[in-house]
Amino acid sequence: MKFPVYIDNLATTPVDPRVVDAMMPFLHDKFGNVGSAHYCGRDVLGPVAEARGSVARLLGAKADEIVFTSGATESDNLAIKGAASANYRKGRHIITGATEHKAVLDSCEYLEKLGFEITILPVDEFGRITPEQVSSAIRHGKEGTKDKTILVSLMAANNEIGTLHPIKEISRVTREHDVLFHVDAAQMVSKLPFDVKDVDVDLVSISAHKMYGPKGIGALYVKKDGKEVPLDSQMHGGGQEGGLRSGTLAVPMVVAIGKAAELAWQELDEERVKLTALRSQLWNGLSASIDGLVINGHPTDRMPGNLSVTFPGVDAEMLVLRSKNICFSATSACSSQSTQASHVLKAIGKTDKESAATLRFGLGRFNNASEMDYVIEWLTDQMKK
Repeated sequence: MKFPVYIDNLATTPVDPRVVDAMMPFLHDKFGNVGSAHYCGRDVLGPVAEARGSVARLLGAKADEIVFTSGATESDNLAIKGAASANYRKGRHIITGATEHKAVLDSCEYLEKLGFEITILPVDEFGRITPEQVSSAIRHGKEGTKDKTILVSLMAANNEIGTLHPIKEISRVTREHDVLFHVDAAQMVSKLPFDVKDVDVDLVSISAHKMYGPKGIGALYVKKDGKEVPLDSQMHGGGQEGGLRSGTLAVPMVVAIGKAAELAWQELDEERVKLTALRSQLWNGLSASIDGLVINGHPTDRMPGNLSVTFPGVDAEMLVLRSKNICFSATSACSSQSTQASHVLKAIGKTDKESAATLRFGLGRFNNASEMDYVIEWLTDQMKK
C-alpha cells in the first residue's frame, strides 16, 4: 500500500497520470491563446474543440452546449444568477433544497437580497426530495412577481451523504410547469450514467477535480436543443464562451477536463462496480467490528463510492486529526472551516452530537481492497482505545 491511504475523493480526486500527460504539452510547447489568429493560436483550436466534444459526450450533450468555467461553484453561480437575471421580467421565485451545496444556497441567498423569493424544500431522513414536493412548491402567479417560479435547482447526488435525488421524475414536473431545471452533477458525473437528454434538464454544473482532473476547471451545460435557455453572463470582458464566460481560455486545463471526461466515459461501468464493492467491504467490515454504527443517506439510491457513517460517542474531527496514515473527512471540505454542524446532517434530522460523530469516506479510482482492510483495522483499534 501507498501511504497515506486517501479516501476523501468526494472532496477532491488525485489527477490521473493520463490527464497530466495530456495537458503537459499545452503548458510549454502549445502555449498559444485560442483567440489569436496566428499559427500558435490556431494550433490549439483543435485540442480545445476535442476537449469540448469529450465533455459533451460524457453528458450526452452537443459540443456547443458546453461552457467552460473555473469549476462547479462558478457553474452554479452562472446557472442560478444568470437564469434569475435573464428571467427577471418573467418571475422572481426560485426553488432549491435544504441539502444543496453552499454554492447553490449562497447564490440563492444573494438573490433574495435583490428581491427574489427562495423556497428551500426540506428533505426526508435519507436526504431526498420528491417530485410531489417540487410540484406543490411551483407558483403560477402574475408575470414578473415573486408569485411566478422561474427555476428549480437541485443536485443529482449529495456530496456528504451520497443520496441520489429522483431528478428524472423531478424534471418531468418542471417540464409540465414550464420551469427551468438546473442540476449540480459534480459528484455524480463520472460515477454514474448521466445523460442530459434522458434526464431532460436545462443547466448542469460539473467540475474536473471531482473526476480525476485538476482543480480550477469545470463546465456548465446550457441546453440549446429546442428552446434555448435564457442566461445572462455574470463575468464580462472579451465575450468568450459564447458570451457567457469572458476570460482567456485556460487551454491546458480545458485539455485536462476533456481527457478526464474521456476516461470517465470509457471506464464508467468498470469503476462503478469496483467502487460499489469497496464501499460494501468497508461498511461490512466496520459494522461487523464496531457496535452501533449508523449509515447516513439512502441505503440503495446513493453514489457507489460514498459512505457516511455516524460513530456514536466519538469525536470525528479528533479521529481525522489522529489519522496520520489515512485521509478521510468529518464533513464536506467546503464546510470544514465552519464550527457549525453540517447543514446536510441537520436537514436529515441528526443532532449536533450525532453530526460531530460522523465520518465521510469517499472511495475512488485508485483505492483497493487492501486499503479498506487497513482502514477497518485502524478505526476498530481507535474505537477500542
